[in-house]
Amino acid sequence: MTTATVSAPAPSSDPAAGSTAALTLLTALAPMVWGTTYVVTTELLPPGHPLFAGLLRALPAGLVLLVLLRRLPEGVWWWRALALGTLNIGLFFPLLFIAAERLPGGVAATVGAIQPLLVVLLALPVLGERPTRSRVGWALTGAAGVALVVLNPAAELDALGMVAGAGAALSMAAGIVLTRRWGRPDGVSSPVLVSWLLTAGGLVLLPATFLVEGAPPAIDGPAAAGYLWLGGVGGLAAYLLWFRGVGRLPVAATALLGLLSPVVAATLGWLLLGQDLRPVQLVGFAVALAAIVGGQLAASRFSA
Repeated sequence: MTTATVSAPAPSSDPAAGSTAALTLLTALAPMVWGTTYVVTTELLPPGHPLFAGLLRALPAGLVLLVLLRRLPEGVWWWRALALGTLNIGLFFPLLFIAAERLPGGVAATVGAIQPLLVVLLALPVLGERPTRSRVGWALTGAAGVALVVLNPAAELDALGMVAGAGAALSMAAGIVLTRRWGRPDGVSSPVLVSWLLTAGGLVLLPATFLVEGAPPAIDGPAAAGYLWLGGVGGLAAYLLWFRGVGRLPVAATALLGLLSPVVAATLGWLLLGQDLRPVQLVGFAVALAAIVGGQLAASRFSA
């Protein structure tokens, strides 16, 4: 009589899940870098030139990539690159800087935190994705967490700043959804796409900058450092990571990663500018991070 030996199944690993987690972490670095925008704008850049700041953040980096990669759009991608560059960069950048200059950082960040909800709503007509209770719930939770982190009840509201902040959130939300809808042409890498979008967005900003703001401001040492940071790290490096993730990760979950930007901004305000960090803000940190993580987990279960 023989006894069959039954061995325990070997632990299984899901390479796809690991790859998605790594891609999510890399994509999250982009909004974390963008969280430095407020402190750089207020502490280093000359005031009153938001369009010029957006121009230097986009066009030089786009032209450098374009020269290095030597690939131009073809066919329908000429106008698609222009549309995506305008939404993600050419319109988003100046609106972002206007909001940062005219609103207290907390108000600007809270207005921008509606972006994940806008992405969920736009995904229905553009991508055919229904706004599930989970997606809407995590988007609202994230916005509430950001409000707790950064919103000062005594903060003054500026009408133009509020409109600019809401417009920036809508512009980026539309850019995210359309980027996912159109993807990339066959044989075109993510860096090539980023070169098109940065260049297109910068070219859109170029005439508007000089028509609205006139001559460039005087640039001293701190301003030069600020522009280099925003263009090299906040523009080139961050957008390479961001668009790689947007093209492959679930769109609603990717939008939630944007909540890291105001969280980082508030943290830098505490660390570098001596701003208070109250218990309610710590609660807000926990709520915002829970929304980000919950949104990623919900997306992974949905796609499984």
